[in-house]
Amino acid sequence: MTAALVVISGADHWTLKDGTRHPTGYWAEELVVPHRTFRAAGLDVTLATPGGVIPTVDRLSLTPEANGGEDGADAMVAYLATIQDELSHPARLEDVDPDAYDLVFYPGGHGPMEDLATNVTSGHLLTRVLDSGAPLGVLCHAPAALLAARRPDGSWPFAGYRLTSFTDAEEAMVGLAEKAPWLLQDRLVEQGARFVGAPPFAPHTVVDRNLYTGQNPSSSAELAEELMQAVRVHR
Repeated sequence: MTAALVVISGADHWTLKDGTRHPTGYWAEELVVPHRTFRAAGLDVTLATPGGVIPTVDRLSLTPEANGGEDGADAMVAYLATIQDELSHPARLEDVDPDAYDLVFYPGGHGPMEDLATNVTSGHLLTRVLDSGAPLGVLCHAPAALLAARRPDGSWPFAGYRLTSFTDAEEAMVGLAEKAPWLLQDRLVEQGARFVGAPPFAPHTVVDRNLYTGQNPSSSAELAEELMQAVRVHR
């Protein structure tokens, strides 16, 4: 059976530059939409977090405002309930063998800015998957995890790759740009990424070789479908 590894942030906050904590976690849509797509296609999905920590959902991602109304919010909550056992017992990222999976995917939310951006284990895994040629998907704030990847000579594996992520403009629109200790778009560009942004909150994905990136939550469905197509080709 085709298998997918979904690596979720274990953080429940992002520390802002004044030292205060911004409550966060994974963004529901960015987990639910791809997970539903993978499961519908018959993939065996494994959820993993650093240390096997039970992941926290960003509560804002469950509001009607974030889901186009009450019905959308209810549907998001209902789907999360169907995978609650998986979410309550995630695999330890440290124990995961990336070669056992045909697809690796990281959903976003500000959480990855706090933990995965500096997680050496995750960085090694991302480098290994990139070099394997297997489809690697990172969505919204999840490209923060790419920052932890390094080759033995200290170089960044993703230098020169075309990619996207939650943009500086989007951070400004949600009121966090001035409070943030660092911005993801800036960090990716500093490391050598060829950043490709689109208008704020418009669905937008970028594909470069086996790296699949999505700019924001509204990119979730498109990115999931592109990853599924990539899995079919890669197999």
